[in-house]
Amino acid sequence: MRSLGRPSRVLLLLLALGLCGGLILLSITGVLAPAEDVVATPLNGLSRLLNRLSLSINAAIDDLNNLGQLRARIAELEEQLARRQVESIQLREVASDYERLISLLNYTSALEDQDFLTADVVAVEQTGIARAIVINRGTRDGVAIGMPVATDLGLVGRIIRVSANAAQVQLINDENSAVSSRLQATRAHGSIIGQASGVLRLTMVDLDEEIRQGDLVITSGLGGNFPADILVGQVTSVRQFEFELFQEAEVRSLIDFETLEFVLVITGFEPIDLTVFEQMDDN
Repeated sequence: MRSLGRPSRVLLLLLALGLCGGLILLSITGVLAPAEDVVATPLNGLSRLLNRLSLSINAAIDDLNNLGQLRARIAELEEQLARRQVESIQLREVASDYERLISLLNYTSALEDQDFLTADVVAVEQTGIARAIVINRGTRDGVAIGMPVATDLGLVGRIIRVSANAAQVQLINDENSAVSSRLQATRAHGSIIGQASGVLRLTMVDLDEEIRQGDLVITSGLGGNFPADILVGQVTSVRQFEFELFQEAEVRSLIDFETLEFVLVITGFEPIDLTVFEQMDDN
């Protein structure tokens, strides 16, 4: 088949231009209006569809941008909340420490005849029958073996070992601990002994003495190991057996020994050594 020559191509171009010009002229005069309406109807629908699709795509893109910004804002707020929570915890700890220190200060102010040294508890040792704590004060601070340790809630124990910057305190609920005590109300004497269970037991109380539930037990000062009139605990129950020479009572300390954080070392008290008089009696 022979291809069209150059004149034929020019003729076709002229015909196309003439057709387009004619269609434009007919459209201007309104002759093609019915046909244009028929053709425009689906095109307008397609245009509206494409327009809605375009708007939906733009909205989705905006939502994605907003979602990214929202996530970034949420992450920023979560970080701020975490910082505020840490600050809140720190402030609560400071407030709690402040309250405890104020309580200790009020306690020391009430006992003007004693010298005290505040110490932090740095370790709690409650394994088996041994019950003790370690504090961050030692010989550099004037702490010595035998010094009593207390809080505003009562007697904690006494120093049994000491180094330059630390000391070990035997708690009063240690099985090897004994504190000469008396009932505050009746002045009846006894001895507070630590038990393997961690509770306190008031022993060696005469049978003719009255012990009542709720009575307060304080140090008596007998034996010279502790100052007198320091709170030891409160009677929770009384035990009396028919053929026993003495009566006993269970005593609850007001101190939670496992959560101790601050204590007072009574540095103004010097334990009295009575063994010298025992040796004199032996001679």
